[in-house]
Amino acid sequence: MKRVTTFFLSVVLALSFIFNICTPISADTSDEYRILFLSSYSYAWDTVQIQIEGIKKGITDDIVLDYEFMDTKRLPDAESIEVFYEGLAYRMAHVEPYDALIVGDDAALQFAIAHRDDIFKDMPIIFEGINDIEYASELSKDPLITGVVEALSMQKNIDFGLSLYPDADTVIAILDDSVTGEAERRSFYNTATLYPDLTFSEINCSALTTEELKTALSSIPANTILIYIVMTEDASGRQYNSHQSVSMISSYANVPALRMVSGGIGEGLLGGNIVSMELSGQIAAEMAAQIVHGKDPAGYSVIIDSPNIYCIDEAVMRKFGLDLKLIPKDAQIINHTPTFMEEYHVILIPITLIILLLILVIGILFWRTIKQFLLTRQLSLEKSKLAEDSTYDFLTGLPNRSKLYSDLKLLNTSHASCALFIFDIDGFKQINDTYGHQTGDDVLTELGKRISSVKNPAFTPYRLAGDEFICIYRTRDHEKIEECAKHCMELFEPDFKLKNLTLSVKMSLGIAVSPDDCTDMDKLIECADKAMYTVKRNGKNSYAWYRDIK
Repeated sequence: MKRVTTFFLSVVLALSFIFNICTPISADTSDEYRILFLSSYSYAWDTVQIQIEGIKKGITDDIVLDYEFMDTKRLPDAESIEVFYEGLAYRMAHVEPYDALIVGDDAALQFAIAHRDDIFKDMPIIFEGINDIEYASELSKDPLITGVVEALSMQKNIDFGLSLYPDADTVIAILDDSVTGEAERRSFYNTATLYPDLTFSEINCSALTTEELKTALSSIPANTILIYIVMTEDASGRQYNSHQSVSMISSYANVPALRMVSGGIGEGLLGGNIVSMELSGQIAAEMAAQIVHGKDPAGYSVIIDSPNIYCIDEAVMRKFGLDLKLIPKDAQIINHTPTFMEEYHVILIPITLIILLLILVIGILFWRTIKQFLLTRQLSLEKSKLAEDSTYDFLTGLPNRSKLYSDLKLLNTSHASCALFIFDIDGFKQINDTYGHQTGDDVLTELGKRISSVKNPAFTPYRLAGDEFICIYRTRDHEKIEECAKHCMELFEPDFKLKNLTLSVKMSLGIAVSPDDCTDMDKLIECADKAMYTVKRNGKNSYAWYRDIK
């Protein structure tokens, strides 16, 4: 049995060997694409690591990603860049060619353009993290160049700073003479024109020794909006990586430092409206992946609106006593201190649900108890509303004839003194005939609004019928009555501005007083009516007392 087994294993191995010999060998990399990421800085720079994380998210599984780092933060001189070029040129000549190039930040883009005809010949270039928007836009006219810019929002960060410090009178930027620093210096001072009440100045790290830099940071006045842009070296020759510069600023500055990129937030910087370096890298990588898979690079437009978000360190807000409510609602919050609910929600949620359930049961029982009362009350309110609606004119909102006679009856019964104003619109029939009844209704509605504007508790207007109105003024004082009559006439001096029409509307007003003219309210209406028609006969657009015409 053992011999048979050995025989069959030998046959299988032999067949497998023959099959492998006869089958053409295809390289595993035949379906792979190669992309090179060229960074302006070193891998130690935290924003570079974030960019790479985004690039990894944007590429597909069939893409091999390589990295090269120019390290211009530490070695920005031309000699260092030439040495880097020579090493990269050698490596590029001895490795498989790349299908696309992703460049991170301005120095890498400038390098790629400078050496495009030799080591990057005919290679699609996709940039990200570029501060010089004009330069990037100009380059994108080339069909093989596209990407996403890094639009650091000075304005949004200054606005955020002003929300934290409304009394701020100065904006100070921390920057240096690097390529990034020069580009952002221009942007910083260009923004100054939007804030004429603020003084813009800078702390140029490249022009200050280490001790001078510490002094400058510690001397920043309280009413200052501080924006950290870039710090790579000082005049003493000391070079700073991201962690060292953040440590320097957070240790010596007496005001919180805003930041426009993610590096340093969570390590002592306040944060602000930042460019999402991860998302920028991801967008650029997605472009590159589609290009190497066959999409024409010319089909991409440069993304000018960089992917910016708010990112705030809550611990720094607390350190400087800033109101946490000022943090933008959509902000990503670093070093968040959990609230009581956030910390104990696992326990509180089931307890809350039980309490709510008990409240629901109690509420149902309570509702059953008072349901009949509510229905009865609702019925009573509906009856009251119907009664109220029956005493008001639907068009003008004024009390109607029914309400008028009800109120006059009360006055008659109590023998109260009052004045009656009766008026109507001069030429109202002509308005209806000329402009239509809808316009007539609009005039009456406007009249109702104007006469209702008389804010006197003793004065009540009513719509009698058509364009006839009556007002009860509960006083016998002729001086007050005269003053009120003049005021009513003044209400008609401004033209009536209707929907698509402006009309000059006037009225004739008659006045009768009880008990001076008569004590019976029905007769008092007749007296006021006679006074009004006297005005009509005498030219309209005025008022008259019954006492003057009887």
